Amino acid sequence: MKKVKIEKALTFIEPGPLLLLTTFDGQKNNVMPLSWAMPLDFDGRFALCTGPWNYSFGALRKQKECVLCVPGPALLKTAVKLGMESGEDTDKFKKFSLRTLPASQVKAPLLADCAACVECRVERFWQAYGIFVLKALQAWENPSCADGRMVHAVGDGTFRADGEKFNLRRLMKAKLPPGL
Repeated sequence: MKKVKIEKALTFIEPGPLLLLTTFDGQKNNVMPLSWAMPLDFDGRFALCTGPWNYSFGALRKQKECVLCVPGPALLKTAVKLGMESGEDTDKFKKFSLRTLPASQVKAPLLADCAACVECRVERFWQAYGIFVLKALQAWENPSCADGRMVHAVGDGTFRADGEKFNLRRLMKAKLPPGL
C-alpha cells in the first residue's frame, strides 16, 4: 500500500453508473450527466447529490420529479459534452440530437437511446448536502441496447465500462426480494 491524497478516495468508491438526469422546469426540458447517485433499498428508492451550480437543480426542487436514464458506452462522449453545457442557455436535446420518449408518470422525458430509464418523484431533500431521495414510479428497459454494459465514472475524468458478468443469484436467492 502507498499513501495517496485524500481527494483520491472518491475515485476508489465512486458508485456509478453514470446517469443522465432529465428534468422539466415547467417550461422546458433539460438533461445533465450525474454520477453521484445510489440505490437505497429494493423498493425503488434512490439518492442523488447535486446543487445550485447545476441548472437542473432548480427544476428538481420546483417540480419534484425527474427521470434517471442509464446510458451505455455509445453515449459516453455525449454525456460528458452534456455536462460541459448549461441548460440555462442551451437546448441540449437539440444540440446533441437526443431522441426522447414521453414518460408515463412525470413530465421530464425518457432518453430513447439509453439502456434503462426510471421515472422518479422527490420524496425528501437534505439541503445541507444537496441530497435528494427519490421514489421510482415507473421503470423502463431498452432491449435494443444490445451492449448491456454500464459506464462508471471514476471521479477524475476517466470512466470504466462493465466487463464480465458473474451470475451468483443462486447463492443469494434467500436475500433477494420476490420478482427481482
